[in-house]
Amino acid sequence: MFARLAFGVALAGCAVAPAFAEQMDASQARKFVANKLFSFTCFDGTKGAGRIYEDGSAAGSVQFGGSGPLRHMRLPSNTLQVRSNAVCASIKGMPFEPCFNLNKYDEVSFRGSVSGLGFAYCDFHRQGNVRTFLTRMIRKPRALHPPHKTEASAEVRSEPVAELRRTKAD
Repeated sequence: MFARLAFGVALAGCAVAPAFAEQMDASQARKFVANKLFSFTCFDGTKGAGRIYEDGSAAGSVQFGGSGPLRHMRLPSNTLQVRSNAVCASIKGMPFEPCFNLNKYDEVSFRGSVSGLGFAYCDFHRQGNVRTFLTRMIRKPRALHPPHKTEASAEVRSEPVAELRRTKAD
């Protein structure tokens, strides 16, 4: 009985959560996003991190479908443009120029979905230190204790040691 109630409350929370989102227009989106690092996860499993710059360019790393190699990408200036108070993308080779619905959830996160295709979305969350974030995204977590060595196994550590430095916040 309790499990059904908990499931119902969770399901209702999922249905109500989008109602608390604030739709951003192009100028609000520019202030919220420009020059800040965001991680993202998309409906199809794609994930990554990147920055959108004030000139409409973008740069970051993406892993399509959530598996496979991490690809570093850069989109030229004016890729993201404002049209009729909406943010749209102009990407060479695409048969159409998609525009986006941008819904702000709180001071550090928003959802971007393709206008007219609500199922095609990505959730974005603002990050702090770029090096630390990308290191965590690429590397698997390490064990707290080193593996127990035996005489038969002389292990050589092949992982590079990550150096973490404190930097100014974005």
